[in-house]
Amino acid sequence: MQGFNTLISDDVDQAAYWLSKGELVAIPTETVYGLAANALNSLAVRKIFMTKGRPEYDPLIVHTDEIGKIRQWVSSFPEPLMALARAFWPGPLTLLLPKNESVPDLVTAGLPRVGIRIPDHPLTQVLLSRLEFPLAAPSANPFGYVSPTNAHHVSAHFNGMIPMILDGGPCIKGIESTIVGMEGEDLMIYRLGALDRADIESVVGPVQLQPHSTSKPLAPGMLTKHYAPNKQVIVIGNLEEAIPLIKSPKVALITFSQALDQGYRSVWLSTKGDLQEAASKFYAALQQWDHDPAIATIVIERFPDEHIGIALNDKLQRASSKS
Repeated sequence: MQGFNTLISDDVDQAAYWLSKGELVAIPTETVYGLAANALNSLAVRKIFMTKGRPEYDPLIVHTDEIGKIRQWVSSFPEPLMALARAFWPGPLTLLLPKNESVPDLVTAGLPRVGIRIPDHPLTQVLLSRLEFPLAAPSANPFGYVSPTNAHHVSAHFNGMIPMILDGGPCIKGIESTIVGMEGEDLMIYRLGALDRADIESVVGPVQLQPHSTSKPLAPGMLTKHYAPNKQVIVIGNLEEAIPLIKSPKVALITFSQALDQGYRSVWLSTKGDLQEAASKFYAALQQWDHDPAIATIVIERFPDEHIGIALNDKLQRASSKS
């Protein structure tokens, strides 16, 4: 699928041009970079699946810039979900809403609901405001691989395969949006992400957590193995467990609580013990060691089970899964 001289630029007009032609453009968000296409154009959407190697049973998320536009694509907007939209958009929240016939079944993998969000990135907000259509945009990486948090990560996989990467700098949040919907009258989190469960519950009360899926997921990011580097991943509970492992020159370490002595191949995600800072650097650290030919195994310290650390541990579990 080579054939483009991929432009890496912050030129919104160029991005809008290619998207209006039915082509793919990688776009920045506050969470991760997305591989975007006109969500209402089935031919353009199919290019997303082909380029990523993504199975068509895994639904996509639709991005727009205004709550008022969403009525065009959904048959209803339940009040509890509208309350979340008002509280957290633009931001790292995706809502599952009943779609109408304007949204191609390919976008939702044939499911009756579509995931929609308003991203909190100034460049992409300008882009969305100039388009006459919303954008379907899963993460801009090969299916199942570590999500990209800067333009270089996207280029490493798709240079020559897409016409443009809209460069908006590094992603601030660094992990995917939290996906919320309803089962009957019950609110449900389908994917843990950058928006804390406690923040959601502060607006709508208790929410339940949907378990993982091995096939035919109800929302993106529910597969048991996902966000995974090509190297072996070992998750440890504390740094003492790392000592015997990292004596091998083929092992690299990612830590949260503290750094180990100099000389080890390691990345310390936050010198301040800040979970948000750690989240913003987490995928970049995974990519760093995965692209290092000298490294065979990545050892990662679990995060505290609080706030965004819960979502990070969920990503760890999927990245280290052998399913």
